[in-house]
Amino acid sequence: MAKVRVYELAKEFGVESKAVMAKLQEMGEFVRSASSTIEAPVVRRLTEAFTAQQAQAQAQQAQQAQQAQQAQAKQAQVKQAPAPSVGRPRPVSRMAR
Repeated sequence: MAKVRVYELAKEFGVESKAVMAKLQEMGEFVRSASSTIEAPVVRRLTEAFTAQQAQAQAQQAQQAQQAQQAQAKQAQVKQAPAPSVGRPRPVSRMAR
């Protein structure tokens, strides 16, 4: 694997170059601009980091979707519940006759 430019990796990951540059700086790598080149071992580590980050984001989205679905099901269940009974009717007093 040859040297790769930051903007090429950003395009591959589907993010902005600034995000890739920020991640590289978190990893301790120095890059000046989006046209800076990166060595193969750094590219490999960066790819692993972005893959893990994307997998975590997808899992979080799936969890949020499941929670939303459960909330909708609960609301539907509440809407379908029968109205509570008022109670039994009072007996008519015999003196009122």
